[in-house]
Amino acid sequence: MKRILVLAVMLTLSLSSSAFSQETLKILTWKGYAPQQLVDKFEKETGIKVELTLSNNEEMIAKLRATRGAGFDLAQPSQDRISSVQEKYQIYQAMDYSKINADQLIGSMLDAVKKNTAVGGDSFGVPFCYGTSGLIVNKKLAAEAKDYSDLLNKAYEGRISYRLKRPTLIGLAFAMGDDPFAKYNDAAAYEALMNSVAEKMVAAKPLVKNYWSNGDALLEMVRSGEVAVAMGWDNGGWKLNAENPDIDFVAPASGALGWIDTFAIPAKAKNVEAAYKWINFILAPENAAIFTNLEKYGTASKGADKFLDKEIADNFKRSFSEADIDNIKWYPPVPANLEQIEGKILDKVKAAQ
Repeated sequence: MKRILVLAVMLTLSLSSSAFSQETLKILTWKGYAPQQLVDKFEKETGIKVELTLSNNEEMIAKLRATRGAGFDLAQPSQDRISSVQEKYQIYQAMDYSKINADQLIGSMLDAVKKNTAVGGDSFGVPFCYGTSGLIVNKKLAAEAKDYSDLLNKAYEGRISYRLKRPTLIGLAFAMGDDPFAKYNDAAAYEALMNSVAEKMVAAKPLVKNYWSNGDALLEMVRSGEVAVAMGWDNGGWKLNAENPDIDFVAPASGALGWIDTFAIPAKAKNVEAAYKWINFILAPENAAIFTNLEKYGTASKGADKFLDKEIADNFKRSFSEADIDNIKWYPPVPANLEQIEGKILDKVKAAQ
């Protein structure tokens, strides 16, 4: 009897101990990037508990710098905020791509992130989700508008709007047949290219209705018909399309401009295997589609479109062929001196009569 009692006590202690030592995955991420529905599913499938800390690029860098890469198993910085930070602070560990189910990822997106997060022969990111800017077009009023160069097109005089910001300079440079990103490491060549873009913007200034700074105001101008061709975000164009099928987001012929938010593993992550499990889990097509249906952002998951809500799937199909996706110009890290160059050029355009 005494032996049975001892065994029962040992079993109770064992169960109690395993409860306290449940495997945990600590993720530093953006609001909406780890939907509760997917957290619950992952926990049920793996037995791993997920702890979320919501953040943004600046806070992620600050938290991981403060701990030298400890405290979290997975982070989700934007791809253009990794390499320069890694060079300075070594807060991430190199990604082991053999542990990623690459066959379920869009290859061009994975290649872009590997390239743009490379430091010293290693790469530090895996793509998760993305968004793009391109053209928002009223096809009834501007049926032929297909590239950034249409922001300078006399045919749409008085019905053009864009921001006086760097994406406009970059988009117009691509439309002129150049590659501004290839000149990032040559400040003089970059400045010369942007000056030539600015000359065209100044010459076409009389065609522009206004330079928008508020996204809601832009949508209202397109909605009312005041603006027929604008540079804007994909979600804005899709929102207007739901109200008026004549209006839509158009991926420019020279390539939409895109941002990517990634997965990166902090240098002192304690549960690296669980981090890889989460990456592969959330990028499985049926799970990635749950995220996109909720947040409206596309993901790097190949085949997720088969599981999307019809309205959202239709948005992507109308605006992006497979070739358009592969042609997206993903923002690489920006050398510090270039922003100063762009600022002066944009001020020149603004001041021009």
